[in-house]
Amino acid sequence: MKRWWRTARHSAAVGALALAMAIVPRMGAAETLGSTLTSAYENSGLLDQNRALLRAADEDVASAIAALRPVINWEANFRRNFGTQGSEIGGVFSESGISDSQVDLGVNLQLLLYDFGESRLRVDIAKETVLATRQSLLGVEQDVLLRAVQAYFGLREANETVALRENNVRLISRELRAAQDRFEVGEVTRTDVSLAEARLARARANLAVAEGNRTEAIEEFRAAVRRPPGALSPPNSLPRLPASLEEARGLAVRNHPDIKRAQRNVTVAELGVALADAGLYPDISLTAGLQARETVDSEAYGRTGSVSIGAQGPIYQGGRLTSQIRAAMARRDESRAVLLQVSDQLAQTAATAFARVQSRRAALEASQREVRAAQLAFEGVREEATLGARTTLDVLDAEQDLLDARANIIAANAQLYTAAYQLLAAIGVLTAEDLNLPVKRYDPAQYYNLVKDAPAAVSRQGRELDRVLRAIGKE
Repeated sequence: MKRWWRTARHSAAVGALALAMAIVPRMGAAETLGSTLTSAYENSGLLDQNRALLRAADEDVASAIAALRPVINWEANFRRNFGTQGSEIGGVFSESGISDSQVDLGVNLQLLLYDFGESRLRVDIAKETVLATRQSLLGVEQDVLLRAVQAYFGLREANETVALRENNVRLISRELRAAQDRFEVGEVTRTDVSLAEARLARARANLAVAEGNRTEAIEEFRAAVRRPPGALSPPNSLPRLPASLEEARGLAVRNHPDIKRAQRNVTVAELGVALADAGLYPDISLTAGLQARETVDSEAYGRTGSVSIGAQGPIYQGGRLTSQIRAAMARRDESRAVLLQVSDQLAQTAATAFARVQSRRAALEASQREVRAAQLAFEGVREEATLGARTTLDVLDAEQDLLDARANIIAANAQLYTAAYQLLAAIGVLTAEDLNLPVKRYDPAQYYNLVKDAPAAVSRQGRELDRVLRAIGKE
């Protein structure tokens, strides 16, 4: 299933996560991608919500199993009789009062003996639903971690852009002062000074926009990670990625939680057809009871008991049962169609993510070459300007080209890393386990193993369940 990823996870190429994993950054400590993902996993309310939904699905298994066990109920009644009664015998009328109290106690037992597999099918459906819900939880986990990745690199890009814009303001301010000095000695015209002033105004406006974008990025980081960011450190390297487009597509349709959930849903739908068909057959059950009656005001009492075996089944219900069978078959066909759609969609998403990584990598390499060329061009133009061979406008244009190239490389770097983790999510391995995050991972089997047999509250297993509920604060 995940052999490719589990082998790769132990290699040094895992990069950003395996090499730097601070749990929660201390004040002033570097904020790594690993610490960001760790906090997002540990603080996510969305994960808590879906874990609770999974526990509810676990309880459905217990409820279905309970239907196969005896059901024992007790009942108690206190009755007070009062009134008068009269009679006439031989022409003589007599009247007497009625006044007594009775206490009735009873215990009843019901046990399903045989229902042609209907109850067992309900148990199987509940179990398959649990497995599907676990895959939904993994999907939510991937969404939580991917949002944290995007927030991390979005904030890094915003921080670097602000620093770049601030440096640009400083550089143009120096160019403006130089233009003013040269204007005072008659080397340039007023036009050169105005051009520098206009560029400085534009640079300050761009800085204000970049600072606003950084504020938005900080708020997104807070929302995704549930705490303020620290000083972000650059990731060491890209994570291990599929080597080819076909490998990415194949991993997606085998490993992704959505495909596994869709497969479980198909099984649930197929069991639903069998369950609807079982409704055509009778149920056989055992009923037993004990009753005791005590009269408070006299010595009268009564003790009774009964045991019976009965069967009941449908004869005619207006076509409802056969309609339910046809509806179950339609839901089965729908779930199979969904499975095909999910498979196609995941393959397409993985292919798109893989292509995005390739294009972002190429864009980053091109941006690096652009920066080197723009840097040389800017230095040359500025040197020529000092010799009078270039104008102030030439210097400002060359500086703007260098600024744009540096902004491009900042964006390309952030986009490449984001695309890499989007590809991990597309193939279904952006989870705390696969990334080897240093967190206390939620074990979905722990709660299930405690409740799957429907333990009584007074049993040892029931007491252990109470302890687990107190530990997670949900009792």
